[in-house]
This record gives sequence, structure tokens and C-alpha cells, in this order.
Amino acid sequence: MKTFRKRLISFLSAAVGGATGAIIGCKMDNQAKEIEETVPEAKVERVGEGIDVEFNSNNLFGFEATSLSDEAKIYLDKLVAILNAYVDTNIEVQGYTSDVGTKAYNMSLSKRHVGCVSAYLKSKGIAISRVKSKGFGESIPRYDNTTENGCSQNRRVEFLITANHKMKSEAEKETVQ
Repeated sequence: MKTFRKRLISFLSAAVGGATGAIIGCKMDNQAKEIEETVPEAKVERVGEGIDVEFNSNNLFGFEATSLSDEAKIYLDKLVAILNAYVDTNIEVQGYTSDVGTKAYNMSLSKRHVGCVSAYLKSKGIAISRVKSKGFGESIPRYDNTTENGCSQNRRVEFLITANHKMKSEAEKETVQ
């Protein structure tokens, strides 16, 4: 009897977790769709219960530049409007580079890029508590660094958007009702 009870509890826990994940997934689907429609300059991908928004660095910075272009601010303003509409999400800004240059330089450049983007988001009303920044330099290429196009695509800034504690708690409450 104890074994059956343990299985039942395990099954119910998984069902509640699955239902919570479905609620969060639906909210993230809606947000991802809005980003795709509003910010066509970005590549948007749903990953698990989150969203990955990728901007080629050429869209945000000039080659080796560390200040946002005027065009970049237009793109980011579109994204900020959506991020401000979904306040129950956290944002991790990640910076990447190609392997052109030294590892130390590329790491520094990626950190400066995410610092600049994060500061811009915060200046536009995104709560500091929602934003984390990570520079990865050349360590995680997504594209082929042996071609000019691949190098260009590896120079990117990504936004990982995930549910925060409040969204998770509210989703759990919805499953209980």
C-alpha cells in the first residue's frame, strides 16, 4: 500500500508541475509571439519555459564598438515595451563574440556589450532586480567562425527571458483552483 501511495503522490506532483509548466508556457508563447511581431530584427526562439531573443551584434553595435547605435536603441525600445508589459519575467542579457582577436579582448568586449545593453534596459524602466548580465566572449560560438558570415553572426547579444518567482507562484495557484 505504501508503494501505491508513493506512486500516487509522485504522479500528482508531476501533474501539478506539468499544469504549472503549461500555464507558464502559454504566457511565454504569447510573449514570444509579440516579440516576433514587434521586433522583426531579432531572432526569437522558445526554449523550455523561456524565450531566447537574439540580436546580431551588427544590429546593436558597430564592429568593436561599445556604444549602442541609434538604430539599436529603436530595436531595444520595441523589446523594452514588451518586457515592461510582462513584468513577471527575468531577463539575462548575454554577450558573445567571434574568435577574431584574443580571448581576453573578446571576453572584455562581450562584457562591455552586455553592460551597455543592461544599462539601457534599466534606463528605460526595466527593474534592476529583473536583469542579469553575462559576457561569454568567444567561448560559445553558435555559428561557424571559419567564415565571415559565421563570425558576424557569433557577434551577438541574447536575451534569455524566464518566469520569475511571482509568475511561478501564480501559476501554481491557478492549478490548485
